[in-house]
Amino acid sequence: MDLHRTSVTQVPGVGKKKAEDLHQLGIDTVADLLGYFPYRYNDFQVLDVSEAVHDEKVTFQGTVHGVPSIRWYGKKKSRLIVKVNVNGVYVNVVWYNQAYLKKKIKPGETVFVAGKWDAHRLQLTADRTWFGKQGKSLINRLEPVYSVTSSITVSWLRKTIYQAFAAFGREINEVLPQEFLTRYRLLDRAKAMYLLHFPKNREEGKQARRRMVYEELFLYELRLLWHRKQKKLAEQGTVHRFEREKVETFIDHLPFPLTSAQRRVVEEILGDMEENSRMNRLLQGDVGSGKTVVAAIVLYANWLSGYQGALMVPTEILAEQHLRSLHELLSPAGMNLELLTGGMKAKEKRDALSRIQMGLADVIVGTHALIQEDVAYRTLGLVITDEQHRFGVRQRHTLREKGEMPDVLHMTATPIPRTLAITLYGDMDVSVIDEMPAGRQPVNTYWVKKDVWPRVTGFIEKACHKSQQAYIICPLIEESEKSDLQNAQSVFAEITEQLAPIRIGLLHGRMTPPEKDEVMRRFAAGEIQVLVSTTVVEVGVNVPNATVMVIYDADRFGLAQLHQLRGRVGRGGGEATCILVAEPRSETGVERMRVMCETMDGFEIARQDLELRGPGDFFGVKQSGAPEFRVADLVEDYKVLEVARTDAAQVLNASLDTPEYHILRRYLDQLEKDPSNFD
Repeated sequence: MDLHRTSVTQVPGVGKKKAEDLHQLGIDTVADLLGYFPYRYNDFQVLDVSEAVHDEKVTFQGTVHGVPSIRWYGKKKSRLIVKVNVNGVYVNVVWYNQAYLKKKIKPGETVFVAGKWDAHRLQLTADRTWFGKQGKSLINRLEPVYSVTSSITVSWLRKTIYQAFAAFGREINEVLPQEFLTRYRLLDRAKAMYLLHFPKNREEGKQARRRMVYEELFLYELRLLWHRKQKKLAEQGTVHRFEREKVETFIDHLPFPLTSAQRRVVEEILGDMEENSRMNRLLQGDVGSGKTVVAAIVLYANWLSGYQGALMVPTEILAEQHLRSLHELLSPAGMNLELLTGGMKAKEKRDALSRIQMGLADVIVGTHALIQEDVAYRTLGLVITDEQHRFGVRQRHTLREKGEMPDVLHMTATPIPRTLAITLYGDMDVSVIDEMPAGRQPVNTYWVKKDVWPRVTGFIEKACHKSQQAYIICPLIEESEKSDLQNAQSVFAEITEQLAPIRIGLLHGRMTPPEKDEVMRRFAAGEIQVLVSTTVVEVGVNVPNATVMVIYDADRFGLAQLHQLRGRVGRGGGEATCILVAEPRSETGVERMRVMCETMDGFEIARQDLELRGPGDFFGVKQSGAPEFRVADLVEDYKVLEVARTDAAQVLNASLDTPEYHILRRYLDQLEKDPSNFD
């Protein structure tokens, strides 16, 4: 029987109306119902008073001492209280609006009560009560709690899932090969699913979850890798043929030695380029880790192969910056670079388009202008997008379709833990530069309260007198009645008055692109000494002279964003300072400030940011594409994810046609026929 095709109305007690209610929870089939796991459990393990934690839910067993008293207030509201002897400690047990219990509570009777514990007053506010033998049979257990709608109660759903297991439990098929069940000592699927709903104790629940987490992550990774393998087979890419010796000579003549991490990722990318399948690789590197140099090397190899290369960036000023950097590295080798942006004059653009079409431009650096209809490349063999998350999927796709199946490299300075990057960008290979170049100094980071703001402005003034520049970042553009967060416009006005005659600039998201570019151009040229801005500078230009970064209301930003902002300073090789001005109102805010002051490692910061915020907030709810799992947690279970991915790769490398993997072959075949069968 296929439980994915069996209507939930086949479960005893589920009629047409209840089926409609279950549909609101995403439950339409028996498989949906059996796989609708609880999000937590009520723990009715009996504790001693000394074991109970203040303000937590606890369960006590005791003997009623004395006669319960009841007090009425309002029209029908009541407060029932009695003392209960719990192993020699007298506890006040209180029930609100349960006056009917007074007749059941008798002196000397054994009672089991569960509720919130107040250790200071030795008082338990009870929400569950059992007496005598009934209590002994029900306590010391875990009770599943589900997400429900107003038309479905947790108790009804719990009972219905139990009925579903009784009727269909034997129809649950195993989906994992015996090899993995044995290797990791995993429960079989039917038992694990049942115990995840109805564990007798914590150990049973733990083993059931362990099995289902592995299954969920393994099948997810298997689907990803299978899909990518099929896509690679279908997409024959550009085969790059170049002399490795020439690439090595190019690397040897660079003005600085590569780090071992840079060498590793260069080797990974060049290996992809030499294959006949299309490269689709993500290059992650912290701010200042040297991604541009890696791009230059692979653009050189692409040129040796006889192809043009294109680099697309989010802003015109960033395009100009990349053009200068790449020109220094590539022009000595005889390569011609071309700039293409929307802000170019008509004649400049026509001439550039002509050189690109004739093949006179070897590397084209630009903005969205690179994907306009009038841009025709002669031999586009490599496409690079910088800060790839700033472009939409359609924009990236349009650029890669400009050539005859060019290889694609996406670069980002937004750190994501490697395992999660592999999961989030499932159709890409992932390379990581996890080492900083020698000589790169850490940015001195300090957390201060708002009452020392005059000292902060004094520090900025001293830096400007040394011919250095500074950023001041604010969370808002203008003042809001609903918020006490600092805003860029008021800070700009205040700083302009305080620091006169120092030249102050203002940058925010409501400006037009040309206005933003002009402000950033003036800042990069040193015409503006202090730039007051919102987070639009998070991914900005390289201003080596900027040595001070001040972030106002810093606790309102995520860790990864704070790290990106900090990366705007200290790019000239000298000493730099980041000042976090904040008065956190939560422990999470305090923790963010601590982490920022203690580490410069972007990947460690990303890991801690993920722990503090969770996957949904970390990736962004809609943009992310971050998978939502029924059981697995991307933070808690990242080690299982790594193991699952290795196992999935092993299976696909060994061939799905081997007898021990026939279960997985059937799974993928069914998935291909009807993707709706599987979550």
